[in-house]
Amino acid sequence: MRVLAVANQKGGVGKTTTAINLGTALAAVGENVLLIDSDPQGNASTGLGVPSARRTRTLYDVLMDDFPISAAVIPSLVPNLSLVASDPDLAGVELELAQHARRAFKLKDALQAVRDAGTCDYVLIDCPPSLNLLTLNAMAAADAVFVPLQCEFFALEGLTQLLGTIERVRATLNSGLEVQGVVLTMYDRRSGLSAHVERDVREHLGDQVYQTVIPRNVRVSEAPSFGKPALIYDLKCAGSQAYLQLAKEVIARERKARPTAIATA
Repeated sequence: MRVLAVANQKGGVGKTTTAINLGTALAAVGENVLLIDSDPQGNASTGLGVPSARRTRTLYDVLMDDFPISAAVIPSLVPNLSLVASDPDLAGVELELAQHARRAFKLKDALQAVRDAGTCDYVLIDCPPSLNLLTLNAMAAADAVFVPLQCEFFALEGLTQLLGTIERVRATLNSGLEVQGVVLTMYDRRSGLSAHVERDVREHLGDQVYQTVIPRNVRVSEAPSFGKPALIYDLKCAGSQAYLQLAKEVIARERKARPTAIATA
């Protein structure tokens, strides 16, 4: 099982959209995926068509009440893709856990049972767009960080800050944390700016940047308002096809990096 924290401290970069659609695409090619919505806004839960009424047990119960994560899992409309939903009460977790000795490891501890059960191939954690205790929990629990990066002017500045955060987490909370990869999002092929950002990011990070880029696409933007991943809303649109290609690239990268572990899983 691989746990990937989908993270970027900058908001509006397509992080939740990527978590939803990468999870859907991985499920579509046969992987068993659990998506954990750790953003109090709950956009990943809404985008997967899970209304508030169905969120009877959430990540809040798991972190605050030591509720078994398996009992908080909700099936989605996508085969092989399940969800642990968000809760607005997550916004108060930082204060509520302030005195807890393992406050940064609550999610890691909860996920151990999932690792032991061996029922998931991938766990994707949709992080809040900030460096708070929820993001630290995700990074402490993760094997690697998956970074969506918007093709805009301040992209590299935000990425530098994120990489610094990952280094600090590696030094203090999770020595094995890796950067799984960077995917360029909201790419506009008609814009010289997108091409410029892509060139700069690839020059700085090389093979860490996925070859697949996610285009700016109206159908992908529309899908959450219908409570569906883009791949269910419109499989043939350019954005959906890009996420399918990204999922294949993620799996290929994992197999190349960890062939023995994957072969025996």
